[in-house]
Amino acid sequence: QVQLVESGGGLVQAGGSLRLSCADSGRTISRSFMGWFRRAPGKEREFVAAIRWSDGVTSSAASVKGRFTISRDNAKNTVYLQMNSLKPEDTAVYYCAARVPGTINYDYWGQGTQVTVSS
Repeated sequence: QVQLVESGGGLVQAGGSLRLSCADSGRTISRSFMGWFRRAPGKEREFVAAIRWSDGVTSSAASVKGRFTISRDNAKNTVYLQMNSLKPEDTAVYYCAARVPGTINYDYWGQGTQVTVSS
């Protein structure tokens, strides 16, 4: 069974930083992309950032560009989200997800980790 496990969430003041991690637990999967998404209270889930596993090419949402950085450690099958200059509007549950080769959807999701930014 494939499981993705996020860690690193918590409570931080505005302007602070957090680093989220997401690792495989259980069967290791072959992946083409890893992504981070978030869902704020009362809002739809939204894309935050993604990384192509083969070469590390990244993309990110305009709302986090310049503040958040996605990276990976291939040997550890782990993806990170470094979040700097956090704002109260970044408060959300953050999810990591994996996309397997040959598909266009994210097939595997973690359980989420809460990030709360106080003003």
